[in-house]
Amino acid sequence: MKLLRLLVRAVICLLPWPLKRRLLVRCFGYRLSPTARIGIAWIYPGHLEMQADSSIDHFCVAIHLDRIQLDRDSHIGRGNWITGLSTKAPSRHFRHLPQRSSQLHLGVSAWVAKNHHLDCSDSITIGPFTTVAGYGSQFLTHSIDLKHNRQHCAPIHIGAYCFVGTRVVLLGGSALPSHSVLGACSLLNRQQVEPWSLYAGQPAVRRKAIDPEAAYFRRSDGFVE
Repeated sequence: MKLLRLLVRAVICLLPWPLKRRLLVRCFGYRLSPTARIGIAWIYPGHLEMQADSSIDHFCVAIHLDRIQLDRDSHIGRGNWITGLSTKAPSRHFRHLPQRSSQLHLGVSAWVAKNHHLDCSDSITIGPFTTVAGYGSQFLTHSIDLKHNRQHCAPIHIGAYCFVGTRVVLLGGSALPSHSVLGACSLLNRQQVEPWSLYAGQPAVRRKAIDPEAAYFRRSDGFVE
């Protein structure tokens, strides 16, 4: 039976989108707008909701998490790896966190570029009009709690109208406030609170203020020319 399920999912991955969408809705109960789109990708969370004009590009993988929600005109680029640990999994991990939520949520017109790794053992929220740019960034919601000798996790939150540079690392419990930039190759390991700021370094700290008149932070359209 497990082999049959794998074969069915593999076949669905390769189908043209109109047929793929109908099967994903019918067989898995996903909520997929007719104008949403998934490429050749292995996207099988517990629940998937994709609003109008949202998309997931080719060669992405999304498994072992409870939920993915893509709001209107949000996009996940090619080759992203999205994993987690479903709260329904028969695992000893995270039993001390009964309110844990293994999910990914992209706000309106949020973009995740290519070849990033998003560990959704706990929730990752990416706000409206935010760009996760470049390549090779890691969002790691879980790690080992050395004091208690157990796996521990915490959410990652990125606000609205943020720009996240290439090859960054964000750890569980970290947050980037709205209208902020996280510089390339930075490590965000705690909650930052001051908006309109550039954060950079290892660990990332506030470096300077950002011009609130900059056009990127005033967009009404998610597309960047």
